[in-house]
Amino acid sequence: MKVLLINGSPRAGGNTSVALHEMEKVFEKEGIKTELIHIGNKAVRGCIACNSCGETGKCVFDDVVNEIAPKFEECDGLVVGSPVYYASANATLVAFLTRLFYSTHFDKTMKVGAAVVAARRGGLSATFDELNKFFTISGMPVASGQYWNSVHGRAAGEASQDLEGLQSMRTLAGNMAFLMKSIAMGKEKYGLPEKEPSVRTNFIR
Repeated sequence: MKVLLINGSPRAGGNTSVALHEMEKVFEKEGIKTELIHIGNKAVRGCIACNSCGETGKCVFDDVVNEIAPKFEECDGLVVGSPVYYASANATLVAFLTRLFYSTHFDKTMKVGAAVVAARRGGLSATFDELNKFFTISGMPVASGQYWNSVHGRAAGEASQDLEGLQSMRTLAGNMAFLMKSIAMGKEKYGLPEKEPSVRTNFIR
């Protein structure tokens, strides 16, 4: 099994990194492989709704999004971490996720998702909700911990002093590992849930 961790902070050694590394330790104990990819320092432009990916199966902008897409398809779980900017996720990360989720057409059903956020003080729950929407629109179960998945800290590394936050990360990783393993067993015995043909309703007639 494998978990892909995405660091959406522009700072590789910041507080988002502290949270993700705390989760990595638990995944390692659980025998789950991990790959941590730093996205927040990349030049990622936003989606332009050209729908080219509908024909080619990949984003028209051939950058890190297309590079990560195969890793996303292969993984069993996805952790997305972001600092909080104006009660929102880092814009680079949002651009990356929007294009990644929209341009990839493989079935994401039952891949486990988890969002992790870091802030000096406020805006955590709004950012947490924003990131979870990428999972829930894709049929991905969302792993939960013992609190909203967050750590506090301003200067780089300060989150390592947030003992409750670090415990939340360990609990989240443990729950995520259990959920992925349980889903794998369920898929072997029952398969994936049957899907109805897609129904799309417009609100302007």
